[in-house]
Amino acid sequence: MSEQLSIDPCNLCPRLCGAHRASGQRGACGASNEVVIARAALHFWEEPPISGESGSGTVFFSGCPLHCVYCQNRVIASGGHGRVASVDRLAQICLELQAKGALNINFVTPTHYSLQACQAVASARSQGLSLPIVWNTSGYERVETVRALKGTVDIYLADFKYADSSLAERYSHAPDYAQVSLAALDEMVAQAGAPCFDEVSIPVGGTGDGEPISAQTRMTRGVIVRHLLLPGAVESSKAALQMLFERFGDSVLYSIMNQYTPVMPDVLCASFPELASPVPNKDYEEVLDFADNLGMQDYFWQDGPAALESFIPAWDGEGV
Repeated sequence: MSEQLSIDPCNLCPRLCGAHRASGQRGACGASNEVVIARAALHFWEEPPISGESGSGTVFFSGCPLHCVYCQNRVIASGGHGRVASVDRLAQICLELQAKGALNINFVTPTHYSLQACQAVASARSQGLSLPIVWNTSGYERVETVRALKGTVDIYLADFKYADSSLAERYSHAPDYAQVSLAALDEMVAQAGAPCFDEVSIPVGGTGDGEPISAQTRMTRGVIVRHLLLPGAVESSKAALQMLFERFGDSVLYSIMNQYTPVMPDVLCASFPELASPVPNKDYEEVLDFADNLGMQDYFWQDGPAALESFIPAWDGEGV
């Protein structure tokens, strides 16, 4: 018999904090029983088959179970920033993003709202939503929760942050990160299968009223695994990529990222001085060379000055 997922007591994420969220108690993620959204808008800085030219219809949820010390979205990760939205409103947001020309609906850090997200997608689909659903996650997921997303999620856009348990403990208080995330990725790959794409023609801007029509390659199913290189962690990144490639080979797409942005408050910089600077280009090139030597044929990589705050949207409640 499969486990019943619940927010009261909450068992949705690997923290298993047991918070009684239905009664208003906040979990380890910072969330109570209300869905809180910081922004819902077209986003242009994901991987090319996710964002395309029209943009990904991103819904940035407030709160996060992982709480990495270097989080560039720390303003919303605490769970206290954003606007409350009902399940019905979340369904309408999905439909509004579709009308704007989004290539997909992209739920960012949605784990703690898994139950409401599934309900909202079902409702939106009954009202005409036809876009792929992207589950944009830290990778720190329970297999049981991922399994419950079958039939709702088409694409998993999952981080794999650490192979090194000491780094996972130091930066995310999650020494079990690698084993938990690999098990979750196994389930994601089993569900979504090999990467699939189609060609779509969508008015740029979404209205069709004199807007240019753009033929775009869009991902429709599959898994993209992201790895963000951290300062001073070249060998850890190599270990993470090797661990992933030996396990999944070409059954997933890889995204090797160099957009680490030092945005920590001074008090944290004092405790983690190694995180106070961007990653040197030579370190990133070394990791990319390692990926090539592993046999990774095609992967996404970032060119130029990736560590810019353009990757950090304004948390102004747009679209909520």
